[in-house]
Amino acid sequence: MSKLWEPRDPDLLAYICGPNHMHLLLLEEAVADGTLSAECFGGGIHLRGSAEAQALAEVALTEFEHVLSRNDQAGISALEGAIEQARFPAQPFAALSGLKVPVKPQTTAQAAYLNQLTGRDCDLVFGVGPAGTGKTFLAVAAGAAALRSKAVDRLIITRPAVEAGENLGFLPGDLEEKVEPYLRPIWDALNETLGGDQAQRLRDRGVIEVAPLAFMRGRTLKKAFVIMDEAQNATIAQMKMALTRLGRDSRMVVTGDPGQVDLLKRQESGLAHALKILHDVPGIGKTEFTTRDVRRHALVSRIIQAYDANEET
Repeated sequence: MSKLWEPRDPDLLAYICGPNHMHLLLLEEAVADGTLSAECFGGGIHLRGSAEAQALAEVALTEFEHVLSRNDQAGISALEGAIEQARFPAQPFAALSGLKVPVKPQTTAQAAYLNQLTGRDCDLVFGVGPAGTGKTFLAVAAGAAALRSKAVDRLIITRPAVEAGENLGFLPGDLEEKVEPYLRPIWDALNETLGGDQAQRLRDRGVIEVAPLAFMRGRTLKKAFVIMDEAQNATIAQMKMALTRLGRDSRMVVTGDPGQVDLLKRQESGLAHALKILHDVPGIGKTEFTTRDVRRHALVSRIIQAYDANEET
């Protein structure tokens, strides 16, 4: 049994199918029981497979077209998000507004994470999982939105400069030039959520501060949204120091991938230690991401799974 799905806007059909119909191949891999066949001809997409697979594919394609109608450059990550929403239709994902462009979670884990970042129950939130799951980007977006709404006065983002051993003196240039390579992903996220010009203005005024973890020592961070990124590379002492910087009317988000620790073998990751001893403390939330939440190239999820399987054996 087959069914024809037709887009409301025929001009979007090529974008829906993707280059060399790669979007349809991804849809076939991801949907239901794996027996779906999706072929484009005759002005639409012919779906073959079980009734469940066809129904899920129709919902995913409709949502994907809706995204493409606003941005025809939306690609694989948007399609994966549409598939995830089709799987969980009773769990609509609310967008984070007040930014340059609305930021919308694309998986149930991302939605739960964003709820913790914007809710009132948790002043310390851990976001842990593999690269590409949106941990840092969503934290930066939530911080930028809090800054825009004046819920906080400052956005402070820090990460351990492990590759430089927290000793940046041997690198050329002033402090800002020394740490820039380690903080570039943060500025990319800020530029996307706030716009490059505004992000730079807020940085120049000190409203947004991005600095290595070592520079947090001795400070009390009041009415601030604090993000500690790449926390798996903090030692236990550094993690304790960072967590105890939290002042009144502030919120802290700690992100990291326990599977990518760059510390010396004899050093225990401060992130793993904190998750172990703080899991029952009231006011602390945690979201764990998996390879299903990866929103980079579709191949990244399979690469991570391969490495995980190799470590297990």
